[in-house]
Amino acid sequence: MSFTKMNIKTSIVTVIMFSGMVNVSAQSYQKTDSGLKFSADHMNVEVKFYGENTVRIIKYPAGRSFVKNSLSVIKQEQKIRFSVSEKNNVISLKTNDLLLSINTKNGVITYALPSGKELLKETANNFKPFNDAGTQTYSVRQDFQLEKDEPIYGLGILQNEKMSQRNTDVKMIQNNTWDFVPFFQSVKGYGVFWDNYSPTQFTDTPQKTSFSSEVGDGIDYYFIYGKNADGVVAGMRDLTGNVPMLPLWTYGYWQSKERYKSQDELVNVVKKYRDLKVPLDGIIQDWQYWGNNYQWNAMDFISPDFPDAKKMVQDIHDMNAHLSVSIWSSFGPMTRQYREMDPKGMLFNISTWPESGRDVWPPDMNYPSGVRVYDAYNPEARNIYWKYLNKGIFSLGVDSWWMDSTEPDHLSQKAEDLDTKTYLGSFRKVRNAYPLMTVGGVYDHQRETTGDKRVFILTRSAFAGQQRYAANTWSGDVNSSWETLRKQVPAGLNFSLTGNPNFNSDIGGFFAGVYKRNGGSKNPMFQELYVRWLQYGTFTPMMRSHGTDVAREIYQFGNKGDIVYDAIEKFIRLRYSMLPYIYSVSHDVSKNGSSFMRALSMDFPSDKKTWDMNNEYLFGKSLLVAPVLNAQYTPEKVVKTDENEGWNKTDGNKENSVSNIDFTQNKTVKVYLPEGTDWFDFWTNEKHKGGKEIQKSVNLQTIPLYVKAGSIIPLGPDIQYATEKKWDHLTIKVYPGSDTDFIVYEDEFDNYNYEKGFYTEIPFHWNEKSKTLTIGDRKGKYKGMIETRSFNLILPDGQQKTVDYSGKKTDVHFK
Repeated sequence: MSFTKMNIKTSIVTVIMFSGMVNVSAQSYQKTDSGLKFSADHMNVEVKFYGENTVRIIKYPAGRSFVKNSLSVIKQEQKIRFSVSEKNNVISLKTNDLLLSINTKNGVITYALPSGKELLKETANNFKPFNDAGTQTYSVRQDFQLEKDEPIYGLGILQNEKMSQRNTDVKMIQNNTWDFVPFFQSVKGYGVFWDNYSPTQFTDTPQKTSFSSEVGDGIDYYFIYGKNADGVVAGMRDLTGNVPMLPLWTYGYWQSKERYKSQDELVNVVKKYRDLKVPLDGIIQDWQYWGNNYQWNAMDFISPDFPDAKKMVQDIHDMNAHLSVSIWSSFGPMTRQYREMDPKGMLFNISTWPESGRDVWPPDMNYPSGVRVYDAYNPEARNIYWKYLNKGIFSLGVDSWWMDSTEPDHLSQKAEDLDTKTYLGSFRKVRNAYPLMTVGGVYDHQRETTGDKRVFILTRSAFAGQQRYAANTWSGDVNSSWETLRKQVPAGLNFSLTGNPNFNSDIGGFFAGVYKRNGGSKNPMFQELYVRWLQYGTFTPMMRSHGTDVAREIYQFGNKGDIVYDAIEKFIRLRYSMLPYIYSVSHDVSKNGSSFMRALSMDFPSDKKTWDMNNEYLFGKSLLVAPVLNAQYTPEKVVKTDENEGWNKTDGNKENSVSNIDFTQNKTVKVYLPEGTDWFDFWTNEKHKGGKEIQKSVNLQTIPLYVKAGSIIPLGPDIQYATEKKWDHLTIKVYPGSDTDFIVYEDEFDNYNYEKGFYTEIPFHWNEKSKTLTIGDRKGKYKGMIETRSFNLILPDGQQKTVDYSGKKTDVHFK
C-alpha cells in the first residue's frame, strides 16, 4: 500500500471517528448492559435497570464522580432486554412494560406505558453546593409532576391522619413518633424510592412533588412500576429485601407496661393470665432492669430487683410464654459497652435520653447522665453491641428484642450535632438510616449465632429495607386520646405501602396521664378508649398492650362478667382463633410480597371512594376492618403533648372522669363497603352489596367487621398460647360469591427450616358455579407435620360438613 493511500485511509478513519464522537455528543448517550449514560445541562445522567420494571436514575454535576453503596438497596443492576432510539433531542428507552422519554437538553425524564400513557414526569432538578462538616458536596432536589387528583401513599409512619399524602409538606428526620421512609407509590401502579439518608423535605403541591435533601453527591432514586399496589410493594422488597417469617407466637397477645419493676412482678403477670385462663404469648420487660442511669442499657440484669434473671426467664418459659427485653441505642458511662467503645471513637456527643443520672422529672442536670448514642454505622461497634447483648441477655434464653430509641433520641436537634463524625461520614449524611443499621446489626448477629430461634425485633423507628430484619415497628410514645387513635390507622397503612408490613401501636396510647387519676383503668373514659384501641390492635400484625400512667393488664379493668373485661377477653380470644389465617397471610407476605394491613385502594383501585379512606382497611385480603375511632359513650378528651411533656407526672384532674356510663347501649356507626363485590357481616353472616355506605349497630363488645365475598378463612382452636394445640381440627369458613383460593401454611413455627423448604401448603379452592370446595394435594413436609386431620367446613347460610384429610385432593359439594 502506498504512503498516499495510507494517508487517505487514515484521514477517512479519523473523520469517521470524529464524526462518531460528535454524534455521540449530540445524542449524549452511551448504551450499557443495564441502561445508558448521557450528559445534559452540565450534569451526568445514568439510567440503570434493576429489572424490567425497576429503573435507577443517577444525576450528578459534570466534572464530579458518583460512587455509592446503598444502605437500603441490596439488589444489583440487571442485564435486561431494552431498545434505545433518539429523535428530536429525545431518547426513547423501552422495555416490555415501560417507556422512558429522556430530554437530552435538560435531562428531564418521563415515564409511560408502551402505549404512551403517562405515569410520571420529572420537571426539574437542582444541585446546590453544600459544606458538609468540611466535605464539599451538594444539597439535591428532584421535582415531579403528578396528575391533579392522583393519590399517593407511603412516606413512613406519619401522625397526620391522612391516607393520601397529597398536599403534604414534611421534613423527614427520624423522631419518636414519626418514622420516615422516602418512598411513595401512586394508585396508578408505580412507586418512587428516593435513596438518600440525610434530612429531607418532602413537598407536594398542585404544581410539583419533590424530594429535597440536605446532603447528596448526586440525585439517586428508583422508579418501580408494579402495575398495582401489591406489585409496587413486591418491587420495593425485591430491591431492599424480602420479609422473613416471624415465629407463630409473635402473633399472639402481648402484655407490657412502663415498666415492671421487679422479677416477681413480671413473672406474676404471666401467672395471673394463666390463672384467669386469658390467652397470652408475650411479656415485655421495659427499661431500667439494669439499675441506675449511669448503667444505662448495660444489657444485664444488674438491678437487685431482678436477682435471678435466668430463673425468671425459665419461669416464664415454663408457663409457655415468651420474654422480650428492652435494649437501647445508647450506653451509660458505667457500662462495659461504653468503656470499650469510647476509646475507639464509637460514641456520639449528641444530647439523648436520659439526660440526668437521677430518675426524676424534669431532669436534674446537676447530675448529667453521660449517656451517649453508639455509632451503629460502624460494623465493629455493631459487633461489640451484640457481644454484650449475647452474653448478658440472649444467653439467658430471652426470646426477642424490644429495640427502643432506634431513631435515635436526639433531644436538642442542634444543627452542629449533625456534623458529628460517623463511620460513614457526617451524621447529617446518614441520619435517617440509623434505625436500619442498628436493627440490622442485631438481626444479622443473631442469625449468625443460631438458626434454631427466629429473630423478632420490636422497634420504634424504621427506614427503607428494614423489613428484611424481622422488625415490627411501633408508632412511638403516642398520647392516649381518640385523636391519636384515629391517626394510627392511616399511619400503619401508609407504612405498609412502603414495603414494611409489620406495624403496631401502644394499645391505649403511651401517655395516659390525663386519665391516671380518678380511677385510671376503672375510669370509663379510659376504658372506652382502651377497648376500642385494643379492638383495632386485634387486626394489626402485633397485638400489644403498653403504656405508662395507667395499668393495662386485663384484670385491672375488673373481673370476668364485667362488660369492659369481657370485651377485652373477647377480642384476645378472637385474635387467637384467627392465628391460622394470620400465619397463612404471613406466608403470603414473605413469599409473594403481600401485606397484612391493606389500604382499601390496594384491592379496589377503581373505586375512587377508597382512594383517601383513612378509617377502614383490609386485614389480609379477606377481612374488612372498620374500627370504632370516636367516643360513643363518654366525652372525648383532646390531649396534645410531646414525648417530653408526656413524662410530666402532675397532669390529670377531675374533668377527666365521668360516671353512670352504660356500655351495654347499642350505638350506630357508618361503614363504607367497597364496590365490585358483596360483603358478609362477620358476626351475623348478613350479606350486603358493595359500593354503598351502611349503618352498623355496635356496642362496646363489637366493631364493624366484614368478609369479602369469595373468601376462605381458617380458624383455629380455643387456646391459651399459640402452640398449645395442633391445627388438626381447623374450622374453614367459606364465603361464596366468586371463585377463590386460599393456602393454609404450616411449618415448625420457630426456626429457619422453612428456608430449606420444610413447610407445607394446603390449597383450598372454591368453585362458585358448582358450589364445590376443593382441598388440594398437600405440598411439602416438615418434621412433626400433621399427617391426618379433619376440617369443619361452614358456609354463611348454615351449611356445614366435616371431612377427613390425609394430604390427598378432596372435593366437597354444597347446595
